[in-house]
This record gives sequence, C-alpha cells and structure tokens, in this order.
Amino acid sequence: MVKKILISQPKPASDKSPYYDIAEDFDVELVFRPFIKVEGISTREFRDQRVNIADYTAIVFTSRHAIDNFFKLAKETRVTIPEDLKYFCVTETIALYIQKYVQYRKRKVFFGTTGKIDDLLPAMVKHKNEKYLVPLSDVANDTVTKLLDSKELDHKECYMYRTVSNNFTEEEIANFDYDMLVFFSPAGLKSLHENFPNMKPGEVKIAAFGPATAKAVRDLGLTLDLEAPTEKYPSMTGALRRYLIDNEE
Repeated sequence: MVKKILISQPKPASDKSPYYDIAEDFDVELVFRPFIKVEGISTREFRDQRVNIADYTAIVFTSRHAIDNFFKLAKETRVTIPEDLKYFCVTETIALYIQKYVQYRKRKVFFGTTGKIDDLLPAMVKHKNEKYLVPLSDVANDTVTKLLDSKELDHKECYMYRTVSNNFTEEEIANFDYDMLVFFSPAGLKSLHENFPNMKPGEVKIAAFGPATAKAVRDLGLTLDLEAPTEKYPSMTGALRRYLIDNEE
C-alpha cells in the first residue's frame, strides 16, 4: 500500500496545489525533493561557444533558469542590455520574471499560453527581421532549432546552464523509505541511478510524466507502475489520484 510518496519537484508555492488534496484525501505523506538541480556555466564555457549577446536583437526564454543565467552571463561578459531588446517567452509567468532584472515596456515582450515554443512562432514570424538568441540547458535537444529553421528565422541556440544530480546525503539514503517515486524528466532517473545504483525492479513503485521519462525508467530496468499524461488524465496529479483509488486496500 502506498503511504509515503517522494515527488521529485520543489514544494508547491501555493497551498492550493492538488498534491495537498491528494495527501488529505488518501492519508498519504508527500515529500517534495528534487533529484536534479540547475547550475550556471562559467564565463569561459560560454565564450567557448563563440556567442556574443550584443549581436542579437531578440531573446527567446523557455524558463526562469534561462533568464537568470542570461542576465548573469551578460553582466559577467560586460554586455549592456539595450532598451529595445525584444523578449519572447513561452508563458506569461516567465515573461513577468524578466522584471527581476530590467524594466520593460509591454510592446517589447511577447509570450505564449501553452508553455511550448510552437505557440510563440506566429509572433516571432511577425518579427522576421530579428536576430534570435535562445538560451538553453545542456540537455536540450534540437527541437527548437528545427522549429525556427522551418520558419526561416535568423537564430542561434546556446547553452547557459546545466542540469546536474542533486545528490542525497548519507542520512537521506539511510532513511529512504518511500513507497513511490514520481519523476518528470530523464535527468531525474539518471540521478536516481547515481544515488541508488543497486535499486531493483519492484523495490519501490515508480511514476513517470512524459514518454521520455517513462523510457528512462524502462532503460534502467525498473518497473514503471504509473505513466502520465494519458488522454483521460493529462496531469500527474490526476493520474496519481486515479492510481491511489485503484490501489486502495
């Protein structure tokens, strides 16, 4: 029976998170503990990519990590951010985060609603003469490159931060008594293997969000007990709730 679940994400900022409803409705203990963390690259690593921030007229942000490290590297490389720089963000929340670093006028900030870069393409195409810089993680694939190429946009992708294992302490390993682990990225599974290389299939129940994460579970030879999203349950919380209902004892 599942009574203690580790969610490999930071603790929700809102008390209204559906995770808390699950904890109350099923009398389960939820622990939020990321398996991975993000760290910025060095100035030298950035310069080795031969990218000059000043050469670009528009920046595409896919996360707050991208924003933090873009402005950090701009400062370290002594680049002055021009007032007419345009920002394209995959969500409004990410767009608003830019205000941590600069004051901007709304006409220079564009954002999508789905969290996917596809949603930004119409706005980017309307500004076809811009030179786009896209800060990404070191584990990013070529999806963004192909999308922007398909619209014949002038763009450059570069990595500004990396995803690394958030190692467990000896005490955490000794007290690792979870009934279920919930993962949201292949990097989280890589960290699991680094921290617990001897974990056996079925030793703990595993839930995965997204096909790449599910594949990472199977590639490690572990048992995948819950996979989301599905047509009926598009969120992990919805799928987890259904799983707990189906497995109540």
